[in-house]
Amino acid sequence: MTIHKEGYTSIALCVLFIFVVNAIIQFYYPDAHTLRWIVYILSFALFIIILQFFRSPHFHINTDETQVLCPADGKVVVIEETDEPEFLKDRRIQLSVFMSPINVHVNRNPIAGVVKYFRYHPGKYLVAWHPKSSTENERTTIVIENSKGVSVLFRQIAGAMARRIVWYVKEGDKVDQGAQFGFIKFGSRVDVFLPLGTKINVGLGEVVKGGRTVLATLAEPVKVKAEPAVVEEAVVSKAKTAKKKA
Repeated sequence: MTIHKEGYTSIALCVLFIFVVNAIIQFYYPDAHTLRWIVYILSFALFIIILQFFRSPHFHINTDETQVLCPADGKVVVIEETDEPEFLKDRRIQLSVFMSPINVHVNRNPIAGVVKYFRYHPGKYLVAWHPKSSTENERTTIVIENSKGVSVLFRQIAGAMARRIVWYVKEGDKVDQGAQFGFIKFGSRVDVFLPLGTKINVGLGEVVKGGRTVLATLAEPVKVKAEPAVVEEAVVSKAKTAKKKA
């Protein structure tokens, strides 16, 4: 277990705050032993909470082009068919994962491929489970296309507490499945938009793990085969008709 780089500043500020508060109590209330112990306990609890929030566990990631990995730790709060109007502009299966403050907040690529689209949208800070948070909150939108031409769109969405979204990708980047693409601080949500026909492997209310839980299995893309013989026959027939008229 290590501490994520996004937590260095927050942890340093937390330590500074604890030091100042304890110094003030020690200076102004040297004989208030009960108060001092209460402050010590609260300070320790605050430090542990901040520390665990920025933990970054290491584990083996099993990659598979047919599978969609969960992009974040949390709980599945939405599974529904909906329209995706920003980039894909078609019907999709939306699957949303709510991340509480006690979850690991590292975000991971659900599939491998090329980043075809990226946008950052400033916005509101509605609670992450609010229906309008997907379109009105501060958020990023990322689309990855795999080697078979299948695109998966996903969003980092800030919540009421999370007011800073961090991302590490840009359009044109080639990314690996399960690799980190970003981080959200203090509670948030990630939406994933999957093609219709995708097999969903999780249920509402299920607890999932980023980079480990397989959210879904992608359907094989439908290949449209050309029929040159039919086309050639139509051209020949048209030519014969034109010759007779001549």
